[in-house]
Parts: sequence; C-alpha cells; structure tokens
Amino acid sequence: MADLPDPSDAAGDSETVDPEPPETDTERRRRRAQFLRDLAEARALRARVQPRRAKAARLRHALRMRTFRW
Repeated sequence: MADLPDPSDAAGDSETVDPEPPETDTERRRRRAQFLRDLAEARALRARVQPRRAKAARLRHALRMRTFRW
C-alpha cells in the first residue's frame, strides 16, 4: 500500500507547473495566416477532386451574390 500516491500531493504538483505565457499578437497572426493558407489549399484540393460539387457550389455562391442587396 506504500506505492499508492498520496492525494494531498496532487494539489502541490499543480502549483509548481508554470502556465504558458500568453501569445503575442504577432504569433496569433502568424498562426491564423498559416491556418487560412491551409484552408485555402484544402478547398482547392477538394475542388480538384470533386469538380461537379465544386461547380455547383460556385453556381450557388454566384446566385447568392446576384440576389444580395447592398
């Protein structure tokens, strides 16, 4: 029974862990830009492998844009 962890030790461990420093605005923008590049690449790939569905999506988008009132 000596090898069981003491529940009182768990509270002490969480206090010694340093929280990560908050990310800077530059880091957030860099991550966002990378995400948007990956998203655009994924959409382009999907359009290439599913041309019929991509064409239908383009037509639906064009129709929405034509009927949108400024």
